[in-house]
Amino acid sequence: MDSSPASYQIIADLLEARTGQHLTESRRWRVPTALSGVFREHGISNVDQLVCLLDLPMRTPGKPDLSQQVVEALLNNETYFFRDRPTFEQLPADILPDLAERRADTKRLSIWCAGCSTGQEVHSIAMMIADARERWRDWTIEILGTDVSHRAINAARNGVYSQFEVQRGLGVAQMLQHFEETSQGWQVKGETLKHSRFQQHNVLDLPPSHQRFDLILCRNVLLYFDLDTRKRAFARLASALADDGYLMLGAGETVVGQTTDFAPVAKRASIYQNVRQAERQNVFAA
Repeated sequence: MDSSPASYQIIADLLEARTGQHLTESRRWRVPTALSGVFREHGISNVDQLVCLLDLPMRTPGKPDLSQQVVEALLNNETYFFRDRPTFEQLPADILPDLAERRADTKRLSIWCAGCSTGQEVHSIAMMIADARERWRDWTIEILGTDVSHRAINAARNGVYSQFEVQRGLGVAQMLQHFEETSQGWQVKGETLKHSRFQQHNVLDLPPSHQRFDLILCRNVLLYFDLDTRKRAFARLASALADDGYLMLGAGETVVGQTTDFAPVAKRASIYQNVRQAERQNVFAA
């Protein structure tokens, strides 16, 4: 039996209230599949039955409540190492060297990966830093990964990946250099992990640090927001970014028509700065 539109709307409202993500009509087809594990755990078979249970006190000690289970199941945690590699390779080739020059006096670099999912993006940047250790010798570097999903952040913090996960985006040499095989899977080595930390955070909330970031990656997150929510997210990102810092979005995202806080940087794909800084950069690049 198909579930009612009202039940789907309740689930959509729950997701939006907890994460800001907008569950459009075109995405609702995947709800039963995404929630199949929740259905099995609670002995139910459809969204109508699930909605009836949401009002009941079913909290089990040590486990998230049912509404949180639903939200976690609906989040898209798709990610892999060096995702969209041509875009990602701008970091060691261009963006990070530029920031190294700008921060040469303080030798401090702060990077925020917003919506980092299970951590592959953070670890990819950490590998770049480790591979250029002479450049970054004596620097204080922090790479903060945040995600709205408690489950994803725990996985990122553990830094252990299956054979399938570790092969997505990595060559054999990178695997052997930055990971060690254990009985649980492929573990990120301590030397690569040392600059990274993780915490649960919603990009719509106040920034996760009073310190402004030199580089923010927020890739394939804003796609799931409606326009008003996206504007709120851009405002949060703008308040967290250093005046001369860089913002990287996903390949299918843009600031054009979405915000007045950022502008594209010439000759750099998916790279943005605050409007005044981008204008100066673009004049110089021209």
